[in-house]
Amino acid sequence: MILVIGLVCTARAEAKTHLLVGRTMGTTYHIKIIAPASDDMAAVQRKIDRRLEQINQSMSTFRKESEISRFNRTTHTGKPFAVSPDFLKVMQVAGTIYDETGGAWDGTVLPLIELWGFGRSAPIDKVPSQAAIGKAMEDVGFRNIEVSADGFLKKRRPHVTVDLASIAKGYGVDSVAAVVRESGYRNYLVEIGGEVYAAGRKPDDQPWRVGINRPQKGVAATAVYEALNLEDRAMATSGDYRNYEEIGGRAYSHIIDPRSGYPIHNGVVSTSVIAPNCTLADGLATALMVMGPEAGVRLLNRLEKVEGLIIVRKPDGTLVDHWSAGMAPSP
Repeated sequence: MILVIGLVCTARAEAKTHLLVGRTMGTTYHIKIIAPASDDMAAVQRKIDRRLEQINQSMSTFRKESEISRFNRTTHTGKPFAVSPDFLKVMQVAGTIYDETGGAWDGTVLPLIELWGFGRSAPIDKVPSQAAIGKAMEDVGFRNIEVSADGFLKKRRPHVTVDLASIAKGYGVDSVAAVVRESGYRNYLVEIGGEVYAAGRKPDDQPWRVGINRPQKGVAATAVYEALNLEDRAMATSGDYRNYEEIGGRAYSHIIDPRSGYPIHNGVVSTSVIAPNCTLADGLATALMVMGPEAGVRLLNRLEKVEGLIIVRKPDGTLVDHWSAGMAPSP
């Protein structure tokens, strides 16, 4: 979870920190805009809510008639399925993340999530059999979907499905940031469910300060583990210390490795990624949970304009930080 630190500040006499709050994607949003006190933020918020409604109607699996739900229901292989620019853009980014991470992030992993009791089905009381895992994995693999630049998707397997929850919030952040920017503002912070994009600076001309939640069970949601400056960049965090399932007396992470079919068991408890946009940061944060610290840091160091932190819990409970090369701890 990401925490926004020191948001309320009015050091510039001519500027005010406007706060817009609402709900979307099963969570909340908080938007800070530095602007004259007389500016009409109600009009801006209406634009934001309309934009978020468009995205939900495109990519919410909880809506039966959303684009993604209709695509998931179709079983025609090779038949073009027309999608909106929003859906197409996210699927293109999804393909990039899938390739860059060697399949550690995969938007078609839903059959495994359901099998392990982390989806909408009832929790399970025993570990799935290898045969059941193998069966579920037959429909896992992002390249089972062809993404055409001209606005169409095609299934290569009839029952492959897509769940973009791990990057849709990030896309929502980017889309809201675009609305605020197009409304004429240059200093603002957008947060949806803990994913953040920060533009410009606070009224005191200091960078936005964003905190990473301490990745420990039972710790208050406001407990800060690390605080970072953020300016014209996005940040997303993923973790497994709050969402897990006990099966046969053992805790299993809700994050599934699409390559093996099993929940991760690599000691990673939290990952945070800073990137030019939140869609990319959101997907990469999930992928790093799967990849582990060594492979994850190698990926971060290879990607341009991307940095990150991977936190590992050792068997004795000690937390160990693994930073990318260009991301130094705060003083």
